[in-house]
Amino acid sequence: MERRTLTPRPGWQRTVEAQGLIYPLTLPPAWESARAAGDPVPEDAWVPYWDESAAYVFSLPEVEALEETVAELHRMCLAAAGHIVAENRFADLGITDPRVTAAVAEAWRRRAELPSLYGRFDLRYDGTGPAKLLEYNADTPTSLVEAASPQWFWMEERFPGADQWNSLHERLVDAWKRQSALLPPGSPLYFAHSSVDELGEDLMTVAYLKETAEQAGLDTDWISMEEIGWDPLSERFVDKRLRFIRSCFKLYPWEWLTTDAFAEHVLDTLDNGGGTGSTLWIEPAWKMLLSNKALLAVLWELFPGHPNLLPAHLDGPRELAATTGYVAKPLLGREGAGITVHEPGAGAALRDEPCCYQQLAPLPDLDGNRVVLGAWVVGDEPAGLGIRESAGLITDEYARFLPHVIL
Repeated sequence: MERRTLTPRPGWQRTVEAQGLIYPLTLPPAWESARAAGDPVPEDAWVPYWDESAAYVFSLPEVEALEETVAELHRMCLAAAGHIVAENRFADLGITDPRVTAAVAEAWRRRAELPSLYGRFDLRYDGTGPAKLLEYNADTPTSLVEAASPQWFWMEERFPGADQWNSLHERLVDAWKRQSALLPPGSPLYFAHSSVDELGEDLMTVAYLKETAEQAGLDTDWISMEEIGWDPLSERFVDKRLRFIRSCFKLYPWEWLTTDAFAEHVLDTLDNGGGTGSTLWIEPAWKMLLSNKALLAVLWELFPGHPNLLPAHLDGPRELAATTGYVAKPLLGREGAGITVHEPGAGAALRDEPCCYQQLAPLPDLDGNRVVLGAWVVGDEPAGLGIRESAGLITDEYARFLPHVIL
């Protein structure tokens, strides 16, 4: 793996915007707070989110090894999910509502009857040793569009004849085709995001997934989560035209869906593959098990010493506080929110909220940039790679996306 400096293409911003990346620029935190306060923001304050001033170069054997690692990690995660259900360990994940645990367990048992689309592993990898799992988001992963589309077109333009670990688009279309028979007939598949998303990342992701479903021949429709209505007469979720919502892909975490004002209705009308409910949600409820940081500790229990895992515990950092240092991660969260880094020898500091305490494995530093690999799974198969860089050890919403190529 090599980080190679390049000259950006002329007009690159317009190019990637035309390819679906609607927010190629971001604001640093200081200017973000100024904008929130209503202060003017100069044009030069915006910095690239899509960054083609450098790219990552891999060899084919490296990528093949990473693909094998991702496939094995996915199998291990499914085994861990089955263990959580079989041993009734939902409380370790902070899932204590009996109705929610029952819904998740039933979804897991009926998973062959429920559409399930994709997920993203975040890996620590520097090209010199085995990749290490940092976390898995299989419920609401983003950074999909830039990995699937602009990155591929960038490679074709800058490195014609080269290759890329990227079969995302084809696999997404195929996944919809394979699973179309699991969708309720006679009703469109709705695609929903939250209108609270100011950046546009969720909107962009949902729009792209809607396009892949349409290319698979599915009938689709738009709606925001806030526009979904409840009809008390029919006791069904409805759209703005009062049509029943029989199936819906939602880029909206299950922990919100099962705790907000409509949570009771969600559970009352949940279609878990048995055909008796009214709304089939994608991703299915069992994906809650794979997007919870407690999964990291369960994996370490089940596969201790595995070369692609980092030691992780739920009751505290244990020996990690004195030896390697550790990272405290809230069980739920996106874009690095709430994560704290503790250097070795600093002592154990237990958090008030439930956390996973994982061995500190600093992200590789390449030319002053901290890099994390986002490895995609579609269905149950490795499907592609997206790379993000940050200035610090935590990859947050201000990280940059860089393309990659296999040479």
